Amino acid sequence: MEEIYFATGNASKGKRFEEGLLKHDIKTRTLKDLGISLDVDENGTTPIENARIKARGLYDLIKKPSMGMDDNLYLEGVPKDKQPGMFVRRVNGKTLNDEEMLKHYLGLVKEYGKDGILNAKWVYGLVVINSLGEESSYTWEKSNIYMVDKLSDKINPGYPLNSITKLKIVDKYLTDITKEDKEKTKVNEDDVVDFIVKSLKKI
Repeated sequence: MEEIYFATGNASKGKRFEEGLLKHDIKTRTLKDLGISLDVDENGTTPIENARIKARGLYDLIKKPSMGMDDNLYLEGVPKDKQPGMFVRRVNGKTLNDEEMLKHYLGLVKEYGKDGILNAKWVYGLVVINSLGEESSYTWEKSNIYMVDKLSDKINPGYPLNSITKLKIVDKYLTDITKEDKEKTKVNEDDVVDFIVKSLKKI
């Protein structure tokens, strides 16, 4: 079975494409599986650039097929200089705690939202480096969420935006999403899996 190493220490992110890749006899490994951490300077200006930095950093370290991923958050109607982009938790050079994040984003919803709603989307970048060191990149978007000006009665520590973000299809706060909701609203990412498979076999 072929293996690809994902430049992430996030367990849930590491499993994101696992099921799809296994159907192609490709096993996903993460930094945790390797027992290492990756110290790279994510100084790119786009999701692709940061994904490339992570993928290249890992490939240079282990010389095995590697991939890196990054994402940016964009809010509809919010001026460019106030867009979170890749700095969701950092505003004006300051790293916000959970309470400060909620205050900041609630302020954006109230200022730029319509009827207490502010549409949002995630833009993703993925870079795969195959066994020969050849690089391929892919980008896609998800616009299935929106932020609201009223707090959920639950807060997920470390993920404060879940308390003001709702999933469009089920109209529920992310803090209230069930396993059934996740299955019902699961976004098909077969195109991303196909990209990874083709990138690995591009020899």
